[in-house]
Amino acid sequence: MEIRKVEADKKQYLDLLLLADEQENMIDRYLERGTMYVLEDCGVKAECVVTDEGSGILELKNIAVKPGFQGKGYGKALVDFLVQTYIGQYTVLQVGTGDSPSTIPFYESCGFRRHHLVRNFFTDHYDHPIYECGIQLVDMVYLQREI
Repeated sequence: MEIRKVEADKKQYLDLLLLADEQENMIDRYLERGTMYVLEDCGVKAECVVTDEGSGILELKNIAVKPGFQGKGYGKALVDFLVQTYIGQYTVLQVGTGDSPSTIPFYESCGFRRHHLVRNFFTDHYDHPIYECGIQLVDMVYLQREI
């Protein structure tokens, strides 16, 4: 398993990016200013994008594992990699996600704790309803963990 930084042509991984953020123009808001990594294990299995949000906060904007390879530790390996890579450069790793039974437990298992809520984020910023596990996402839940 190898994790490497993507320096150019980040959109070649658009299919993976869209797994975590299903509207391309929302991805465009952070992709070029973000730092992207891919996890390879006999081919690309996962990706993540992080951005500097100031005040010592590194934000995980996008993380996705290819279907069929989820639940095998690739997502956690990326989070652990980010913590190790950015220790001493940032004090907090933060992520914003929908209040979904498939994502919140994953982040909590990686050491994140609920921090704050942005009401109506998904209904205000996306051009269509977003559903996860049969639940419409409305509010953005921010979780943080110390680095």
